[in-house]
Amino acid sequence: MSETTILIVDDEPTVLASMSQILSPFYRVRAANSGQRALDISLTEPRPQLILLDVTMPGLDGYTVLSRLKQNPLTQDIPVIFVTAMEAMSNEEKGLNLGAVDYISKPAISAILLARVKNHLVLKQASDFLHDKNVYLEAEVSRRMAENQTIQAISIRALAHLAETRDPETGDHILRTQSYVQALARQLQKHPRFNEMLSDQFIELMTRSAPLHDIGKVGIPDHVLLKPGKLNDEEWQIMKTHAQLGAQAIERAEKDVQQDVEFLALAKEIAHWHHERWDGSGYPDSLVGDEIPLSARLMAVADVFDALISQRIYKSAMSFEEARTIISNESGQQFDPDITDAFLTCFDAFVKIARKYQGGTVSAGTGDSDQTSSKTTIT
Repeated sequence: MSETTILIVDDEPTVLASMSQILSPFYRVRAANSGQRALDISLTEPRPQLILLDVTMPGLDGYTVLSRLKQNPLTQDIPVIFVTAMEAMSNEEKGLNLGAVDYISKPAISAILLARVKNHLVLKQASDFLHDKNVYLEAEVSRRMAENQTIQAISIRALAHLAETRDPETGDHILRTQSYVQALARQLQKHPRFNEMLSDQFIELMTRSAPLHDIGKVGIPDHVLLKPGKLNDEEWQIMKTHAQLGAQAIERAEKDVQQDVEFLALAKEIAHWHHERWDGSGYPDSLVGDEIPLSARLMAVADVFDALISQRIYKSAMSFEEARTIISNESGQQFDPDITDAFLTCFDAFVKIARKYQGGTVSAGTGDSDQTSSKTTIT
């Protein structure tokens, strides 16, 4: 006998006995003489793979039983065949609309009953197989995506650390600036000026891209990058090329993969323009205001805050409060005013991040920055 279980539901004992006699040589048969009993049995082991359900019964009729089966996640996928007298066949459409898979008329003819039952069990098995296969494939796709994202994150971090190895004072700068950028973006997510762009996906991609902002430093000569003191004007011009060098390196990577990769596009924006200033006096392209990509404007605040609270050979670390004052005073000059306001609102979060990732060059906080320019100590 098959381990497949079929539930027969009918208030007439003779019908239950007749159908059970036909089916029991081939299937495990369970019987219920009322709608409520059918609902109870459908939730107990062995659970039915198919239900043969009488339409006209006292108490809960077949339509009500079917509706309740479909409402319960545990029973909604069990196929139901209505069994009814010929004179009631006019209600066939109603039953099919409620979710019945078929109708069989009373009295059941053995060959027809067995054929219909077999066909619907085969369909149920195929449906279950496809469902299980889809669940497996979805899980596998999710696993592969998570694996790819992990590999991507590790690769980004490795490249960022490669840039940091050429600048021994950087400490945990990439971790801090990455977290600062995320905090700023979350703060601005409901701002009417930014809410359309700052979707969860955009913030995730931007956060992932942020560690590459100084990747161009690998192209700066040691005598400039590692100079134990402030740079002269000629050296400063060389240092400023790191923004363009970083953007060019990422652009070459984009061409190598021969398709658009959104996080690389954001990484290129950040690397290229995070030293632009709101008033147009930044580098390398002297962009003004909203000409500067949002990702770069966010990184500008994060990078400067980290620079100010970091100790360098050529400067001492400032306190968090001093850094806050300087950034506040630069609103509308170096920084987007709305982003500055967001920074002031989530200042405590910045302090918490700085303390979490304290490196060895820390006083009040930690950080990394280019050498200072002749125009301002904020870079």
